[in-house]
Amino acid sequence: MKTNKYLEELRSSTVADLNAQLVDAKKELFNLRFQNATNQLDNTSRIKEVRKNIARIQTIITEKEKVAQ
Repeated sequence: MKTNKYLEELRSSTVADLNAQLVDAKKELFNLRFQNATNQLDNTSRIKEVRKNIARIQTIITEKEKVAQ
């Protein structure tokens, strides 16, 4: 499944890489919201997908920080 591969990729990344991916995902979400507000966004389901990816990244970061302690 697509999400399983994505999660495996996230779990194998370092915390610094995850933070970089998180920043990129938040920028993408901002751009998608901006496009949606100006009626330029065709695929509105992408917003939901990016929000879930942000949550996944934050979850993995939290897991890695708890393991490090």
